[in-house]
Amino acid sequence: MLTVSRGFHSTPMKRMGGGHGHDEPYYIHAKHMYNLDRMKHRGLKMTLAVFSAFSIGVAVPVYAVIFQQKKTASA
Repeated sequence: MLTVSRGFHSTPMKRMGGGHGHDEPYYIHAKHMYNLDRMKHRGLKMTLAVFSAFSIGVAVPVYAVIFQQKKTASA
């Protein structure tokens, strides 16, 4: 006779590292994360980052207004 057991089954969550919450060789500590003074081509990268963020911040609302006005005009 075959016995069937119904229920929930899950595998245990994998722990990172040795119980410290992170894996040492692959974990980047915050003090080494943002060394902006040692970044190569810092001026160019920061300028591009600021320009990109500004452009997206302007383009999205402008596109939304144009899209909304087209929707309203066609109705």
